[in-house]
Amino acid sequence: MTTEPATGPRPDTDFDPHATSLEGTADPAVLQELFEIRGSIDNFDATLVYLLAERFKCTQRVGRLKAEHRLPPSDPGREAAQIDRLRRLAEDADLDPAFAEKFLNFIVSEVIQHHRAIADQQD
Repeated sequence: MTTEPATGPRPDTDFDPHATSLEGTADPAVLQELFEIRGSIDNFDATLVYLLAERFKCTQRVGRLKAEHRLPPSDPGREAAQIDRLRRLAEDADLDPAFAEKFLNFIVSEVIQHHRAIADQQD
């Protein structure tokens, strides 16, 4: 008998990759092409989730280190440098730099909340 590991990728057993409201409104060949493209998007989404999980594991370590040494949860100089860096990367990748900045700001605000919570646990 084999068991799945407690962590790591699990199959999307309840996910229907062909879920759509477009059935009967488009040529079946068009829907098939749509499903193929969406399959790639689904793979990217899954990858993003696992990448974000790994990123947050690292930021949790940063939060513990900051709390142990009584450093502030936020580092505005680092955040500004990261925004500049990500905007340049986005431009190089043909991604809207404003979107990349909004995305990073969202992540950073979550990280700061986690760092504050970790610091509060240290007190």
